[in-house]
Amino acid sequence: MLVVVLALLAALSNAAASVLQRRAAADEPEGGAGVRQAVRWLGKVLRRRYWVAGAGMLALSTVLQAAALGVGSLALVQPLMATELLFTLVVGSVVFHRRPDPRTWLAFAALAAGLAVFLISVAPATGRSTASAGRWLVTAGAVLGAVVALVVTARAVRGAPRAGLLGLASAVSFSLTAALLKEVTGRIPDGVGAVLGTWPVYATAVAGAVAFLLLQSAFRAGTLAASQPALTLGDALTSVALGWALFGEQITLGVRVVPAVLGVALMGAGTVGLARAPSVSGSWDAASRSPGTDSPRSVP
Repeated sequence: MLVVVLALLAALSNAAASVLQRRAAADEPEGGAGVRQAVRWLGKVLRRRYWVAGAGMLALSTVLQAAALGVGSLALVQPLMATELLFTLVVGSVVFHRRPDPRTWLAFAALAAGLAVFLISVAPATGRSTASAGRWLVTAGAVLGAVVALVVTARAVRGAPRAGLLGLASAVSFSLTAALLKEVTGRIPDGVGAVLGTWPVYATAVAGAVAFLLLQSAFRAGTLAASQPALTLGDALTSVALGWALFGEQITLGVRVVPAVLGVALMGAGTVGLARAPSVSGSWDAASRSPGTDSPRSVP
């Protein structure tokens, strides 16, 4: 129960971070293609108060996620992070006084039911708290290769496909970051020296920075409706695989693979529906602006 509560609180903080940073990204014109323009665009976004607030919530989410990973399995914690869309819908609807329509509530139910069916079907079990260097070498190499392939492919397309590919690359990177974070928490009982004197804590920082930059690129390339499904499902499924490959976390398959696949399908459908909801996608901002102004009006 403690693992579930910590993971859900991390998801709540992550939801707030995603919407606030998407708001900051939407407020800043893209400014053309190229590395120089991208860096200039990111520099402007970083100074916006919405982005700063989002960064604070993201930091809180990391702390809560680390606490959850310290006492629970990667295969349980990361899929629970998918609830961030549910929290975004609820909190966004209250803050911006927008009542979800029936289709949005249906998407809400689909994601919640899909997540429950998936977790009950695979029944992830806690494995080891740390992994061997050999396992890390092989697994990290495969993950980094996948991220590079996704980024290279994304550079060849534009619009929603690019946002989706970058979102998936970000999800895989966040899954690797979570796995590294679990490795760090697993070494805490050995003392501060075992944490600061070994590579996982520094690899976590690097992987997190890469995941963060890929996330900002996904926001820049398109809307949440384009990137969020890949972010949500990619993170959940990759984390289950990493939990098995690195920490020996076992999942139940066999005849239960059918409801597990059904759960993933429901999660995908619900994610797409929720990502299009105004309180999640950020379209409330476009609807609440006066023509020719930069400041949102109050929503009745």
